[in-house]
This record gives sequence, C-alpha cells and structure tokens, in this order.
Amino acid sequence: MTDISLNDRARHLLRALIDRYIAEGTPVGSSILAKESGLELSSATVRNVLADLEDMGLITSPHTSSGRVPTAQGYRVFVDNLLTLEPLDVVQIDKLKSQLKYLQGAAGLVQSASNLISGITRMAGIVTIPIREETRVQHIEFLPLGDKRVLVVLIIGSEEIQNRVICTERNYSRDELQQAANYLNEKLAGRGVEEVKRVLVHELEATKRQMDKLMVTALEMARQILTKDNKGGDYVLSGEVQLMTYQDISDVAKLRELFEAFNEKREILHLFDHVLQAEGVQIFIGEESGYAPLGNCSVVTSPYRVNGKVLGVLGIIGPTRMNYRQVIPIVDITAKLLGSALKQE
Repeated sequence: MTDISLNDRARHLLRALIDRYIAEGTPVGSSILAKESGLELSSATVRNVLADLEDMGLITSPHTSSGRVPTAQGYRVFVDNLLTLEPLDVVQIDKLKSQLKYLQGAAGLVQSASNLISGITRMAGIVTIPIREETRVQHIEFLPLGDKRVLVVLIIGSEEIQNRVICTERNYSRDELQQAANYLNEKLAGRGVEEVKRVLVHELEATKRQMDKLMVTALEMARQILTKDNKGGDYVLSGEVQLMTYQDISDVAKLRELFEAFNEKREILHLFDHVLQAEGVQIFIGEESGYAPLGNCSVVTSPYRVNGKVLGVLGIIGPTRMNYRQVIPIVDITAKLLGSALKQE
C-alpha cells in the first residue's frame, strides 16, 4: 500500500486526520479537518478528498454520518510516507542509559529494558532472550534426591549454573550417577550448546542399540535440561495489563486471545524471528503480523546487537492508534542502548 499515489492535498488531509485521531481517539469529521488542516478548503472539498481516501481503503466510517478513522492500510501509508519522527533529546537518552547501566548480568538488563519501554510507552514491552549459540557446556553433574528424582546441575559458559529436577524410572545410587556424569562430561564438555544437542541425539541412537540403560538415562536427562532451558527462543514481557486501558483493544474476547498468545509465545517469537534478519525498526500494523490475536495491534520492533551481531529483538505491542512519532525512536534507541550495555557486561 505504500506506493499509493496521493496528491499534496490528500497527503496533508490524511496526515491531519490520523494525527488528530491518534490524539483524540474519536472519528474525525470533514468540518473539523477544514478548520484545522491549515488549508483554505471548504467542508465540501474536504469531504470529496476524504471520499477518495475511503475509496482507496485508507480511511473508513465506523458509523453512518460519523467522521472517519484510519484503517491499517492508512496507518501503513502514514508510517511509511507521511510521518515525521520526534527524536529523543540528550537528556532523555542519558536517562535511558542510566537505567540500563548499573544492572549486573544479561538477564537483569533484558528485564530492565522490557520494563523501561513498557513504562515509557504505557504498552506491552517485549525483549527476547539473547541468542547464545556460542556458549559452551562446561560440566554436568547428577545428584540423587530419592523418590526417583535426580538433581541435574549444568554449568554453561564461565558463570551460568542451571539446576533442574528430573524424574526417573527408578532410584539411582550416587556411584551410578557419578559414572553417568563422567560419561557425559567426556562426550560433551567444551562443546557449544547447539552442537551438544546434536551429539545427544546421535549418542542416544547409538547407545540404545548397545542397550546400556544407565547411559541412555544419562543422555535423556541431559537432553531434557538442555531442551527446556536452552531452546534459544523466549522473551521477557512487561506491562501487558496496560493494554486493558485502551478502548481500541479492550474487547474481553480479543484481550483473552492476546494474553493467551503472550503465554503460548510461539507465534510472537515466530514474528520476531523475521526481525532478526532485518535492519532497523520494523513495524507490523494490524493484520500485517499474520496472527489473528494481533489484528487490532501494532508491533514496533528493532533488533539489538553486540559487536555487530544480532542477539535478539526488542519491541512494544499496543493499539494501532499509537503515537508512532514517539514510539519508533524510543524502540530504536533502547535497542541500541541495550546492545551497548550487554557489550559492557
């Protein structure tokens, strides 16, 4: 829709209509536009231009004899061709830097960034967990807990320790579990997480043929913790309840679908995957996301990088009637600041 040809008068009126609708949230009438557009046009002339814009699918009338509101296609033309951004000033940028500077660890920074963009925009803030493809498995240990349970301790990289309790078919002695850990450490220690996953699949098939049940159990336990905790796909979500305050998306059924999508994560992560390969801010308006629960929402995203490598995506989800002039620069600069903070970490 961005290649629609509009004359200067139509561009001006479409921009004025969308600006007012974003600010007020009520349909905009031709008489109001005639007074406030800054053009010396009669209401009749404005009505004719609005009728043309409606025929193009850029605006619509929610009720007979009411004013007009922008469609998703109208917002797209507005964002791509008519929008003048409001860059953040130095004071605002310094304030953002200070809130991302003093936290320790990647997890704290990601959570802080999500909270930050949610608080500023009053919408839902999402930041995907940094990709850790190069992280290496250092050590794995099994400890018996009784009642057919085993504590798996996994050391990844130089400082990350993960613990998970695994249920087994029978109780294992400490010696058996030590033997299993020795076997796995010999096979896996020092390898990257993704490589370890591939090795586990191969070893499971080979070991099953040899019928060594203890080793099969050890491989299965390692596979479980690596699959669950190193999926390479998750995000931190903040401020989703604020979406309930927007009349545009306050329908209970639609909100329930949206919140279920937040909990299920798969489709939203799939959408964010597209951003990983993109440059700069990417915006999905309404049905452009290809995901029904986001049909009344806009998603504004940007990848964040460390040393030029994309580690994840930062973004906000809110109503299509959002202040794009402010939101786009906020998402853009926060993604850059998060990357910078992660590099320092």
